[in-house]
Amino acid sequence: MENRPNRGRVVLVGGGPGDPGLITVAGLEAVRSADVVVTDRLAPLGVLHGLGCEIVDVGKIPRGRTTPQEEINRILVAHAAAGKRVVRLKGGDTFVFGRGGEELEACVAAGIPVDVIPGVTSAIAGPALAGIPVTHRGLSQGFTVVSGHVPPGDPRSTLDWAALARSGTDLVLLMAVATLPAITATLITEGLDAATPAATVADATLPTQRVVRADLATIAERIAEACIASPAITVIGKVAGFDPGSETTGV
Repeated sequence: MENRPNRGRVVLVGGGPGDPGLITVAGLEAVRSADVVVTDRLAPLGVLHGLGCEIVDVGKIPRGRTTPQEEINRILVAHAAAGKRVVRLKGGDTFVFGRGGEELEACVAAGIPVDVIPGVTSAIAGPALAGIPVTHRGLSQGFTVVSGHVPPGDPRSTLDWAALARSGTDLVLLMAVATLPAITATLITEGLDAATPAATVADATLPTQRVVRADLATIAERIAEACIASPAITVIGKVAGFDPGSETTGV
């Protein structure tokens, strides 16, 4: 029998912020042509309905079931090495706190071809769906996206929170529900005005979406009172108080 080259490959697909309608056309085509889909909990799971391919759930649940990243890498490589077209489906964009870079490295090291299809990151889409532009003429000339997975002062943290407090940019915090009290207290200590507008968007794009608005001093307390849980995005800065009914002038 003639030896044929292994045609297996991995496609890293950013699925967008949650609503299946917000995955890109290219991302949807990749999912529909896959032999195997390796999916996360926050991926747009509605796009998987009716597929005839194998679906592998490697979702991570906060303080619950989890699949180690090393095992996810092994699954991707093993299926692709068997000649299958593997789609790694994630929520948001695979390279924005999605560990897509780690999966890319693992596949390249194993000699597996990789394609990347970017997705709409929740860091921008979540605030937008709550009516919050992350930049707005007259209010903001930039924004900074950071992970709140570990709080200020934690040995694992590499963020300069004092610099962030002085940056003059809006702050967009991902994975920061549990650590928000420590983050807001640190920002205030480092000089950011306690009256700075803040807003938290939970379950962005989904029917369960909720928005809590407050100021820097009280946003953590307000989301606790509202029983907000992950996934949620917090915006700190003038844009969090954006009112489309008021006029602004800008640069």
